[in-house]
Amino acid sequence: MSDLVDPQAAPSVDPLSAKARLRGERLAARNALAPDDRIEKSLQLAEHGQAALTVQPGTIVSGFLPIRSEADIRPLLSALRMAGARIAVPVILDKETIVFRELVPGADLVPMGFGTYGPGPEAAVLDPEIMLIPLSAFDAQGQRIGYGGGYYDRAIDRLHRKGRHPALIGIAFDCQEVASVPAEPHDIRLDAILTESGFRPFNS
Repeated sequence: MSDLVDPQAAPSVDPLSAKARLRGERLAARNALAPDDRIEKSLQLAEHGQAALTVQPGTIVSGFLPIRSEADIRPLLSALRMAGARIAVPVILDKETIVFRELVPGADLVPMGFGTYGPGPEAAVLDPEIMLIPLSAFDAQGQRIGYGGGYYDRAIDRLHRKGRHPALIGIAFDCQEVASVPAEPHDIRLDAILTESGFRPFNS
């Protein structure tokens, strides 16, 4: 892509600074999408996701309820639930921790901070087998840049330490791709990315 941003343009910049710059640029590009265009791209993304993702009855899939300019994956989550999956969404417990509470049709949603809503404390906490992860930027090697809070990184590490290794699927629009994410040793690569163009797995 001709509009991909190359973080190596400023080689003296440390990875954190480079990630912050890329995060800002790609989120600005996502924010610039017209609302009707964002809806159309979200529907295309959901269609690709339905074609690519196979779940067995009881498979636990974590998604998210969209905020700001995020892709709306609720149609995909609905389709996965109809196929037998149990759907969970992240809820913020404190400044360090998110857990994934089951999203049951008709259940009340309560404010969770940062403009997010989620199931209340009465909902079951689940360990996802497939994680649909929002992000700010990604590259063709499967590296991602989150929103800067590290919530998903810590949640994934916690699952790994429990012996669980969920499939990690990034959710983004094409405009969020960059030439290269400056990876750090602790970064965990995505298994695939899902955008309006389709489902793209990465080599492990």
